[in-house]
Amino acid sequence: MPWKNWDIFSFQELCTDPYDTGPCIIMLKHELMEEGDASLPDTFQTNELLYYERFRAYQDYTLGDCKTSEVKAFTADYLEKVLEPFDWQAQWCTEVFDVPVEVVDVNYKELKAKVKLVVPLQCETRGCELTEAAMNTLLEATLHKVPLQELHVVFDESGDFDQTALALEHLRFFFKGLWRKWDDEDDDFDYFVRCVEPRLRLFYDILEDRVPAGLVAEYYSLLARCSQKFQEFSSLRNGISSDSESELDNVSMVEGLRMYEQMEALKRKLRIIENPLLRYVLGYKFNSGQQACRAKGPRVSGGRMVHVVSVSTTVSQLQSLMADKLGPKFSGEEFEVHFHSEPLLAVSACYEGDVVTILQGHYTVTSSISIPDSISVEGFGLPDEVVIEKKNKGDSFVASTGADVKVSNVKFIQHDAIEGILCVHQGKLEMENCVLQCETTGVIVRTSAHLTMNMCDLYGSKGAGVEIYPGSVCSMVGNGIHHCKEGILIKDFSDELDTMPNITMVNNVIHNNEGYGVILVKPSDAVPGEAAQEDTPTDEQLDIEEGNEDMKGEGKMRVDVDVQLIVVDDCSVKEPVSYSSCYAVPPEFTEGNDAIKRELVATSAKKQRRQKSMLKELGVTQADDNLLSQEMFVSIQDNQFRRNDMGSFGTLY
Repeated sequence: MPWKNWDIFSFQELCTDPYDTGPCIIMLKHELMEEGDASLPDTFQTNELLYYERFRAYQDYTLGDCKTSEVKAFTADYLEKVLEPFDWQAQWCTEVFDVPVEVVDVNYKELKAKVKLVVPLQCETRGCELTEAAMNTLLEATLHKVPLQELHVVFDESGDFDQTALALEHLRFFFKGLWRKWDDEDDDFDYFVRCVEPRLRLFYDILEDRVPAGLVAEYYSLLARCSQKFQEFSSLRNGISSDSESELDNVSMVEGLRMYEQMEALKRKLRIIENPLLRYVLGYKFNSGQQACRAKGPRVSGGRMVHVVSVSTTVSQLQSLMADKLGPKFSGEEFEVHFHSEPLLAVSACYEGDVVTILQGHYTVTSSISIPDSISVEGFGLPDEVVIEKKNKGDSFVASTGADVKVSNVKFIQHDAIEGILCVHQGKLEMENCVLQCETTGVIVRTSAHLTMNMCDLYGSKGAGVEIYPGSVCSMVGNGIHHCKEGILIKDFSDELDTMPNITMVNNVIHNNEGYGVILVKPSDAVPGEAAQEDTPTDEQLDIEEGNEDMKGEGKMRVDVDVQLIVVDDCSVKEPVSYSSCYAVPPEFTEGNDAIKRELVATSAKKQRRQKSMLKELGVTQADDNLLSQEMFVSIQDNQFRRNDMGSFGTLY
């Protein structure tokens, strides 16, 4: 296909903009064919209109507040006002050929134009040979009438056919992308509001990579199935006689009812995805990585494999791999070795218990990496030597749903992900010595998921570096989180239905973030300062002694402030010590630790009081300890907070 030069041509379309009192300027493009390939005339290029341009055209001119049964009538009325009735040229474009024709009349109600061939014949064909005689025969068979949707207006500098080109583009886009065969089955609603607007928004969300790939695939699959089911249902319905009482017709009616119910179920699923709010509330829940790739489990044969990833390798690299990795760890008979050129292929080929070893190199992927099974992904070398970069836009970069997943010694580079560079939807993910270079969002730990993140470096997120959801388990030790919008964001868990998080933060350095180092999101009805005044425990209460009467009926809470988990090799000590004992850290860099602990403990205590109050309202006067036994483990120690623009810790209501 020859390359094309673009010449911008603009004109003003008189329209009403609720946000702008001036005219709306629509940009049309003049498609110029490459020199030496001028077999067809140039046409207006109208298929790159913006969302608001199409929205206003359908809302203000084409459809308005019409019902489904009125769509074609409203469309014909619009075309009659803006379309030139005759004497304009266009390309008749089908799947088989493109042929220049001249329009001699327009039938607006039928949405067709009467045309004649432009001679001498110019055409581009796909898989066939056409002559002038053959084209005339074809036109005679169709009474010289062709659908307006198949006509692309030939470019004219006079400006006389600008509105015609734009109107045909709106017509073409509507019937190809927004209209459904079954829309006119129900007529009791505003068609634009219920169908056109959400479908148009979905089209542009998909075009701009705002919808996860799994959800997009599900939508088009549902659309194809619904179209096929509607065609089958229509054929069956047309074959049933209205006054017949034969047994065959009775069976057909029962079958038709079953098909109708199936079609309605498919249409409901389509409406969920088309509706922006329901799409995020319901659609994402099932298509944000959890169902895109199901766990395979163990191999039927019982064996396990080591998947080695390398674009190319040398003999010395293989020798080093055998000596340092494969030989010592995987010399058992149950392991086989398979080689892959891409990390995505290796992960997709894994079963439970497999190991992916990625050799040094820069690897590029264009789709998400889903890890549904319990596997290990290891970089053979330093993180900066084993780089995986996601080039195009889309949903999450790495989505983990496996029960026990391990990732180490890998650098991930993200571009324009929707859900984050890494999202733990469920199960457990352990990351160690990894680098996460974000561009949009960071690491997300969903409800009931478990993340262990040790000695990693995360930066560049336009949101929070790490998002911790209610009911999750998150352990972060020895990490660097910097140059993000926020360092760590802890989602509100004070609602009665939310389960308590389990948070460990030790020896992390959280610095140079635009907002807070750590921020706690609370419900909008919470009163700032209330938790701090009523619930903030003293230093003695942090120990939570067994006989403390204030906490005895409120469930168990345990705050561990003496955890020592890091062994620093370059400190001359034999016992594990905390980070601060080796390096002199100014107290202002660590004062955020106590503030975070106090706020988390206070919020959890308030939640448990709400639970107890709710039980009393239900008539439970003596609450069983088991009903209030949710235990929140908080270990916040020796973290450093440096140069965060809004401070170490804050709350958002």
